[in-house]
Amino acid sequence: MADSDSISTQAEHSEDQTLSDLTDEQLYAKVEDIVRGNDLLSIETTMFEKYLKRVDPKLDQAVIGSGSGSAVLMEPGRPRKRSKSRSSSTERLLKLSAEQKSDIAQRELEELKEKLDNIEQEAEKELDNYRALAEEADCRLNDLQKASYEFNRDIVIGAVNPRTKKILAEKVERYFHERLKLKVATLSKLRLKNVTLKSQVKKLNQQLRQKEEMGEVLHEVDFEQLKIENQQYIDKIEERNQDMLRLKLMAGTTLQVLNSHKKRLQKLSLENRRLKDEIEIRHKMLDKLDADTLVADEDKEKAERENNYLKQKLEDYKVAEDLTYVREKSDLHVLKNRLRIWERKAEIAEMSMTANKKAWNQVKSKLTDVEPWQRTAELSSGQ
Repeated sequence: MADSDSISTQAEHSEDQTLSDLTDEQLYAKVEDIVRGNDLLSIETTMFEKYLKRVDPKLDQAVIGSGSGSAVLMEPGRPRKRSKSRSSSTERLLKLSAEQKSDIAQRELEELKEKLDNIEQEAEKELDNYRALAEEADCRLNDLQKASYEFNRDIVIGAVNPRTKKILAEKVERYFHERLKLKVATLSKLRLKNVTLKSQVKKLNQQLRQKEEMGEVLHEVDFEQLKIENQQYIDKIEERNQDMLRLKLMAGTTLQVLNSHKKRLQKLSLENRRLKDEIEIRHKMLDKLDADTLVADEDKEKAERENNYLKQKLEDYKVAEDLTYVREKSDLHVLKNRLRIWERKAEIAEMSMTANKKAWNQVKSKLTDVEPWQRTAELSSGQ
């Protein structure tokens, strides 16, 4: 015992010396590691206590009682130091292996999942109940609104006497009587439906009882197998959904590319149409230029012919003598004067002819207004 105590004191002194050699940052990091380890150990201890309470509650109470008794024994008087060899041996005996810890953790995880599933099922049931209550409340609210609308329409507005401005009791009584008839009919329908549902439930219970007697009821293993198959189908559906999403993305990208190509094709079509129109205009301009060129060539040839003719005439032209030119010039002047005189005479003759025509027309109109015997007398007297 003395040797063990001396060894423990020496270990403590050596640990104190190592701690005194460390810096503040190293001590802070070591404290953080110890705190983290303590947290993990507390979590692990809590898990083990839950497992122990669930597996054997009596054993858990006995362990708690022994721990409290040892604590009570150590409280009075002088505290006793236990040797490290004995404590280490007990720890070595009570320490769990990694496989045992993993097994316990797996069981606790399964238990926690089962509790969560139960809680989810209960929550789903509660949610379904609340949904049913909400739906029932909505139906009742709709019925009340409909009844209020019909009451206002048939009684408050429709049953008013136009002379006395009061509601007629006969119409009110008839309205409530019809409403009671409608409620009775609805109640009979619901009773028939309830009877039908009860008969269906009875048939289903009989079928279930027959299956239980014949051994066709599904057991837990079958449900597990169905769950596995359901999970496999869910995975396949998820995979197909991913493929469909990928194909949708590809289709979207392809559609975008197609739209861009369509826009480009539209632009190119417009450009092509514009170029065709421009080419057609240029062809028309070219045809017009060709026609203008032909006309210009013809005019050029004509001008060249005239030029040649004038050149030839100019070469053949001989200048007359001066006296001959003066004589011809004077003759031309005399002829122009004569022409002017004759034109004046012609104008005078035309004016006289116009005056004579007017006089003749007046005489002719007078002759047409007089009787024939008077006309002959006038003619004879005129003669």
